[in-house]
Amino acid sequence: MKLSVALFFAGLFGALAAVFILLSFGTDYWLLASESCHHNPDSTVGPGGVPVERGDVVVGSDSDVTLYHEGFFWRCSFAGNEADENLLWKLWFTNQPHSKVCMPAYLFPFPVSHQTHNTTEYDSAIIYRGFWSIFMLIGVVAVALAGFVIICAAPFASHRLYKAGGGLFLASGLFLLCVVVMYVLWVQVLDVVDVYIDHQRTSLCSGFQLNLNYGLSFMFAPVGIFFCLLAGLLFLLIGRTVQIHYH
Repeated sequence: MKLSVALFFAGLFGALAAVFILLSFGTDYWLLASESCHHNPDSTVGPGGVPVERGDVVVGSDSDVTLYHEGFFWRCSFAGNEADENLLWKLWFTNQPHSKVCMPAYLFPFPVSHQTHNTTEYDSAIIYRGFWSIFMLIGVVAVALAGFVIICAAPFASHRLYKAGGGLFLASGLFLLCVVVMYVLWVQVLDVVDVYIDHQRTSLCSGFQLNLNYGLSFMFAPVGIFFCLLAGLLFLLIGRTVQIHYH
């Protein structure tokens, strides 16, 4: 009876882990960002570093903002208005495909570009993003294989399959934990964001502002990791118990 209850909860946690991990992998909202340029009316330098003299009109609205959202597959951007109270909701529902410009995220790790970084730094960013993508793929494949193995394990028929499924769940959780840690380091610790901001303020607008926030895709990942590790431990325990009592 206790083993059946443990199997039920292990299966439930495994299903929840797969759902949250697939949502995190398949949605492109790991990072939410907004760029805006607030021109100083007393400044002698305009956009692009062009000198501004008395009487010149600086083209550009302080209320214009460019919104980005990025995930495993795509990095998309579209224009908005800073005065719009529902600006954040546009990232989720109201932005239409024709108003968005999307590019493959794995080729352009935001906010690194050839313009803001030299060739060596850009190549390092691609390598970093490449490892992040590989770890993500391994985690997703591992959780899918784990679910398949557990389904193939008839109730208490094979302790090896339960152990294999549990090991795959644990491996998936560990790889995805690396994915989350790498993403936090990328945004919060490494200097790529600061270099990008300095470059934009020097070449584009002295009042350039960049705001970064984690999206729902990022939030789904830790939840999936938690259920993944929990399911893995339970399946390993079930496999050990089946080996002792049924073999």
